[in-house]
Amino acid sequence: MSPAESRSLSLGTYLRSLREARGGSLEDMARSTRVGIRHFEALEEERLADLPSPVFVRGFIRAYCSFLREPPEEALGRYQDLAGEHAAAQSARAPLGPRNTWASSSLIVGLVLLVLLAAGLLALNLTIRRSPTSSDTAMKIDPPTVVAPPPAPAAPATAPVAPAPAPTATPPQQPAPPPVAAPEAPPPASPPSAAAPPPGAAPAPAAPAKPTSGPQHLVIRAVEPTWIRVQTDEGRTAEELLQPGASREWMAQRRFLVTLGNAGGVELTLNGKALPPLGPKGTVIQRLELPRPTASGT
Repeated sequence: MSPAESRSLSLGTYLRSLREARGGSLEDMARSTRVGIRHFEALEEERLADLPSPVFVRGFIRAYCSFLREPPEEALGRYQDLAGEHAAAQSARAPLGPRNTWASSSLIVGLVLLVLLAAGLLALNLTIRRSPTSSDTAMKIDPPTVVAPPPAPAAPATAPVAPAPAPTATPPQQPAPPPVAAPEAPPPASPPSAAAPPPGAAPAPAAPAKPTSGPQHLVIRAVEPTWIRVQTDEGRTAEELLQPGASREWMAQRRFLVTLGNAGGVELTLNGKALPPLGPKGTVIQRLELPRPTASGT
């Protein structure tokens, strides 16, 4: 096949021509890559509606080309073009009626809210106009209650006059006035004692201390051909088709997001501890968070 003819082929025709040129079958390919034969059939027939999300479809295309020992870039580019045409066709077929209905309904709701708001403002205005007399009386009654406290401070001013009659009184009664006048005045100084607890309570904020999480170490070892995708919290992403016996490891500060095309075909070790099997062979797992979040959400 010439390069010009190859570029004119669609994704399904291009993949089928590669497989027929190599003499391979879909059954052998599905058995070797652990990818369902129905997915390869959907790729060759370009039935995008029967395929999972694009991240898995790209993994299937890589596995398809890896089995045929062909570079996957050309097939991935054709899939990108086909996916764009499919999305454009779906948007062109989308009905416009619901949008008009939504716009009209939102307009009606807006008008109703404006009417309710106007009614509320009118009712509030009428309420304010009817209640000035009560507010005026409240203002007239308040000043006596505010002026009442000043006579209390005046009591200490009269207290110093008390020592004058002391010379005429009998000497045993002289000690009695000082405890009444001088010690009773300090109660207003009690707020400083109330302010004393803050210094004593100062150590309390230092008590709660959350331990900082250390770096995470993840190792994935393949026991069967498995397509994997790992994303760290720093934004780095790696995806490839692991062959049996191959292993990869990653470091992250807090977590990993792991996607597996064959959960039973890999062994995972997190921070030196082997994780239990994630599922049977052929099971697809999307965006598994490791380490798994605890119940408290920390």
